[in-house]
Amino acid sequence: MFIRAATLIASLLCLRAVAGADTDVSSKAYRLAPRDVIEVKVYRQSDLDTRASISENGALTMPLLGSVPIAGKTPEEARDTIRERLAKDYLVDPQVSLTVVEYAKRLFTVMGEVQRPGTYEIPHDQSVNVLQAIAMAGGFTRLGAASKVVVHRIEGGEKKVYHIDAGAMAQNEKLDPFPIIPGDTITVLERMF
Repeated sequence: MFIRAATLIASLLCLRAVAGADTDVSSKAYRLAPRDVIEVKVYRQSDLDTRASISENGALTMPLLGSVPIAGKTPEEARDTIRERLAKDYLVDPQVSLTVVEYAKRLFTVMGEVQRPGTYEIPHDQSVNVLQAIAMAGGFTRLGAASKVVVHRIEGGEKKVYHIDAGAMAQNEKLDPFPIIPGDTITVLERMF
């Protein structure tokens, strides 16, 4: 009976995670991140064309402009920022295109009472929530406590710890699953008998 209940919860989590997967890229625009490689082209100004990786501090270095902070912006917002800076002091009505050539790996780790502990990647055009992350790791082991999931995260240079009841999230459609961001460490604790 106990094993059936644990299997049922794991199955519900997997089904909810798959059903909630973002497949429509347009619903959530991608935000540029450090280590993304981008290409900027300025029409009829090939000396301003740039292909580079976004630095760890979130900036792109370009001719004339120097360091331009673009991490956290959509590609369209970053393009507009570059266009505005060029138009302000250097060019009249610059035509700018920005393309993400290579996406930085966005990794998170799942540990503890899951079938396949390890490091997993968030696809560049999707988001992942805690239920999907646990499903990617094969779901809970028979000892895994769905109500005892801990997420460790660095926010603004500070360590944060979030205690999550993944079982409640899986069973209640009104609860939004906790979003996972790159660098998170998810630990599924062992249930107490």
